[in-house]
Amino acid sequence: MITCIGCQWHFRSEDTPSEEPLIKIDRFDKFEATYLITGDFAALQQMKTGYPIQTRTLIEDVLSLGPVDTLDINTKFLLFFQDSILQVLIKDVQRNYADMEDVNRQLSESFSRLRHQIPHLEIPQVYTQISSLDESIIVGQGMLGISLDKYLGEDYPLYKHFGYTDKQRKMMTKSYIVPDCLCFYLLSLYHKDHIDNVSHDQRCVYLGRVQYVVNQIMAQHLFDGEYVARAEAYMKQHPQTTIDDLLAEVN
Repeated sequence: MITCIGCQWHFRSEDTPSEEPLIKIDRFDKFEATYLITGDFAALQQMKTGYPIQTRTLIEDVLSLGPVDTLDINTKFLLFFQDSILQVLIKDVQRNYADMEDVNRQLSESFSRLRHQIPHLEIPQVYTQISSLDESIIVGQGMLGISLDKYLGEDYPLYKHFGYTDKQRKMMTKSYIVPDCLCFYLLSLYHKDHIDNVSHDQRCVYLGRVQYVVNQIMAQHLFDGEYVARAEAYMKQHPQTTIDDLLAEVN
């Protein structure tokens, strides 16, 4: 599991027909919302049988409620989200993200461009969830989870209520879902085996390179800062260097 805040680390190909996107987002969040709002046992069973890894990851690793196979875990999970604020959060996610075809299309197109640059790239299985504002993107076991409750808009009242800064809230919008997915996924592929043994500055170097690559893939200046500028300057000085080479560089 990899999550990232700032510089801190915690641990469609080109020939694919347009009618078959490279990625199809699994709406795990819809079953989750149904169970957490209504207590519908059928929705819970669909979560556990249709999305066993996603359910375990959410309950055990994101919410830290305990092992998913303990006797009282279903009740603990349900009760956790009975807080009135969290119930509003769930309903707002379902209203704001009733349809995600635009995100799905952009995600497929972006991963297609990325795989063109990194041919050996494996495409993750992407799903959505509601995480109680704990994490934005979850990566692990070939899956990429999007916490939709972290992308409800810069002016979403609960973000201000919970003390998110202006800088943080500017990135808690729908337009940052795909860039964040690319960032977190790339961070999970490069240097994960030795990241704990490098300095804070080196971690920021790695993140800056990833953010530079995402800017290029998205053809937008989404991320900036000293370390992104360093990566851009390096690539201008070394035009033969590929994106894969840049990301794999350890220095």
